[in-house]
Amino acid sequence: MQVDELLKPFPIKEFHPFPRALMGPGSHELIGPEALKLGFKKTLIMTSGLRGTDIVNKISESMKYHGIDTVIYDKVESNPKDYNSMDAVALYQQNNCDSFVSIGGGSSHDACKGARVSVAHDGRNVNEFEGFNKSENPANPPHIAVSTTAGTGSETSWAYVITDTTTDPDNPHKYVAFDDASVTTLAIDDPVLYYDCPIDYTAQCGFDVLAHASEPYVSRLNFQPSLGNALHAIKLTSQHLRAAVWNGQDLPGREGMMYAQYIAAQAFNSGGLGIIHSISHAVSAFYDTHHGLNNAIALPRVWAFNMPVAYERFADIAEAMGIDTKGMTKPQAADAALAASIRLLRDVGIPEKFVDVKQDTYSKNRLGQGPTKFYENSGTIVGDAADVDRITNHVLGDACTPGNPKECTFETVRPVVDHSINGDLDDLLS
Repeated sequence: MQVDELLKPFPIKEFHPFPRALMGPGSHELIGPEALKLGFKKTLIMTSGLRGTDIVNKISESMKYHGIDTVIYDKVESNPKDYNSMDAVALYQQNNCDSFVSIGGGSSHDACKGARVSVAHDGRNVNEFEGFNKSENPANPPHIAVSTTAGTGSETSWAYVITDTTTDPDNPHKYVAFDDASVTTLAIDDPVLYYDCPIDYTAQCGFDVLAHASEPYVSRLNFQPSLGNALHAIKLTSQHLRAAVWNGQDLPGREGMMYAQYIAAQAFNSGGLGIIHSISHAVSAFYDTHHGLNNAIALPRVWAFNMPVAYERFADIAEAMGIDTKGMTKPQAADAALAASIRLLRDVGIPEKFVDVKQDTYSKNRLGQGPTKFYENSGTIVGDAADVDRITNHVLGDACTPGNPKECTFETVRPVVDHSINGDLDDLLS
């Protein structure tokens, strides 16, 4: 997909809608009254289960206290699969539900958004809605999204990401659907719910925020209403991610990341993304690795790739990251931003290349545990020439790629993918 194909029919850039939101400590406790106001009577709660916490039970009981029946689907997987959405649709229809609540991170919200679109189309398969505004019925069931991580932005945006398990097992496919009809009815972001996030998961989600913020800031869409939010989200992430990771009970750190992730999503919602996300989608399609982890590993490589066409924007990013750029040229300041991103990645303990990701690398690891025979043979990231080629080809077909500021071809993107898998970050600093 070339950028011209995406942009030529739309010379007028579109500002996509946001949902109403409740933000701040204790906001999740308002879900019962808010659901009543929205007319909820019987709600399907979609979640990953959030094992080890009482969050799902607490929210379900709050809704029951307000007279709302609940049915729970708690089998959403990381990198949500098409069957997660479709199993939820079947449960929704069997129980005559009238509304949705998603609890968790992007996986829960994305699977729920896909299920809503399917319900609105009499249960058609969620994979039919890949692409841009493919749904035909805007009257989706109402949806409250309660975030328990600071990373996703899915509770805010018009995008959802699904892994299609019906494709060739040797060439799995993860796609982005952009659909105004999928926007949630109400977003609830409560930093108190982030306290239970594991250290490594907090770090990885934080780099999802940095990717969400930096990509629209340098995007060739150059959507002016997104730029301020993008830059401020970068600043907030630089200020608060370390504290949120290493002192999970630090309310200012958690609250700072809550706002960072929310306004970063507002930025990319209309400002677009790029190949940080395309690489992340491709790697998780083949290996089921965590989206935020993938973004973190790809981000410095993609920044270095894009700098020659966006030095001034990366110089702005350096300032947002707290670097004194006085006396620096724009390329020097851009290089300082790249160095700051690598320092942040190292400070929060994220693996530096994909071949470093092992079975016991992080708490949300799913290497070799995916739903098909393909994933059973993917317990180790290979990184050979064939692996680099297939991931590169997936990147070139991703819906985020056209927004990348530097034109992407197989020949230009393959080295970026190869370095993300096998290369040393210090190479970028030399």
